[in-house]
Amino acid sequence: MTPKRILIILGHPSGDSFCAALADAYAATARSAGHAVRELRLGQLDFDQNLHEGYRQVQPLEADLLAAQEAISWAGHLVFAYPIWWGGAPALLKGFVDRIFLPGFAFKYRPGKAFPAQLLKGRTAQLLVAMDTPPWYFRWVYRMPGIHQLRKTTLEFCGVKPVKVASFGPMINSTEAQRQRWLEQAQTLARGL
Repeated sequence: MTPKRILIILGHPSGDSFCAALADAYAATARSAGHAVRELRLGQLDFDQNLHEGYRQVQPLEADLLAAQEAISWAGHLVFAYPIWWGGAPALLKGFVDRIFLPGFAFKYRPGKAFPAQLLKGRTAQLLVAMDTPPWYFRWVYRMPGIHQLRKTTLEFCGVKPVKVASFGPMINSTEAQRQRWLEQAQTLARGL
């Protein structure tokens, strides 16, 4: 096994959420398997979540976002642990993506081309997604908007492939035994790298 460089991004604002437990379980298992692991807990970063002018004007990146871009550049495998709220990712994660997955870093527009150059090629990703909705219902009825947005229209758009998804839920009314099985599933995913 070749050791990998793994960046784990906790997209839940709370450090004591089940998403944090998923991220911690994945990180501990990956480290014990000999991989290099870095972690970003978005709730601890200091940055403006709003991209105020879109791409019309450069908005300087705060120190925490510059460090996050460096960590993404370093990593060969990205792991996002986040909940589904109202069908999508939390505003904190969306704001993080808006601020750092920028032209010149994650992709580059090309004159006369319909699609930009993908600047994050060579990386893979794993999404660890917790939800109160039963995952089968989220997939077949809602069509997974909070997963497609990060997987297809962000990561794959920027060249990150493959992006694998593990969904956990429904969280509401879940038992301790169910949550333990889900944590073991996250550990199994980390062992399979």
